[in-house]
Amino acid sequence: MLGNSSHQTHVTTTAGGPASPEHPQELVPDSPPRPPEARSDRPRRPRGFAAMDRALVSEIARKGGKAAHTAGTAHEFTAEEAREAGRKGGKATHARRRGSEPASPKAPEPQRS
Repeated sequence: MLGNSSHQTHVTTTAGGPASPEHPQELVPDSPPRPPEARSDRPRRPRGFAAMDRALVSEIARKGGKAAHTAGTAHEFTAEEAREAGRKGGKATHARRRGSEPASPKAPEPQRS
């Protein structure tokens, strides 16, 4: 069964004919990619969800969220998880505003009476 493969591999030369032991394959490199400004003079058109009506995209997303909850694979943030995520986002944003300064260690929270 090993010798009877239905899949055949053909190697072609630059001339288009099959390669043989007498005529080894000549490798030709791909041309380099063109820079974005040289690709086309016309503006790019939106694709996928960007090209769809916003109401339709919203409806699809709503159905996906309902399906995830039904399947039990959706994640709902607890108040503590949301607080921690907001804290991390705030640290990252403010660190970028300060430049390359590393984020300072967390200051102790004031005690409430």
